[in-house]
Amino acid sequence: MTPRPDGVTTPAPVRRPERRVRRFSRAERWVHRATAWLMAVCVFTAACLYLPPLSELVGRRRLVVTVHEWSGLLLPLPLLAGVFFRALRADLGRLNRFGRHDWHWLRTVLRRRSKAGVPAGKFNAGQKLYASFTAGAVLVMIGTGLLMWFTHLAPVVWRTGATFVHDWLALLLAAGIAGHVWMAAKDPEARLGMRTGSVAPWWARREHSLWKPDGRD
Repeated sequence: MTPRPDGVTTPAPVRRPERRVRRFSRAERWVHRATAWLMAVCVFTAACLYLPPLSELVGRRRLVVTVHEWSGLLLPLPLLAGVFFRALRADLGRLNRFGRHDWHWLRTVLRRRSKAGVPAGKFNAGQKLYASFTAGAVLVMIGTGLLMWFTHLAPVVWRTGATFVHDWLALLLAAGIAGHVWMAAKDPEARLGMRTGSVAPWWARREHSLWKPDGRD
């Protein structure tokens, strides 16, 4: 209650909660979900092929190889299908732009080891680098995988090099995915944004202060 000069008290104004901010469209969430499942199948089947305990537990190596090959070939399809949606194309444009504030974000985070409060657009520099690395790695993995799958496409020396690149890049990619999952596990609001498409305004101001939800970032 708020007292007035005449002694009469009036109810205090009720503060309504801020409206949640739209971050991802339904198409973007489905692309992310489908890509994540395909990537999970690739990583799991690769682990079954290279780790003896898992290989013995699962068995049926030929089937595991087939699932691994086809899940890898299908990896780009969700993104290619999502390109038909304007929201996804807009976000791809944001991910492909690296501005002065992104360099500032990287320097600050590397010094402080924390990204809280550092100015960023809709995607911070870490997310942009991860997206670029993942996209490039998937293309290289598909190319080297095809050389390993269709042995008649190249001479032995090429196939040997392709196997080397494929195996070591798979380890780097798995490490990157683990880091991505670890960062997401520490930020429930970010996970909620990917699951529902919207985030709390306070989170958007804290984590992505340069982001304008109307698209002018």
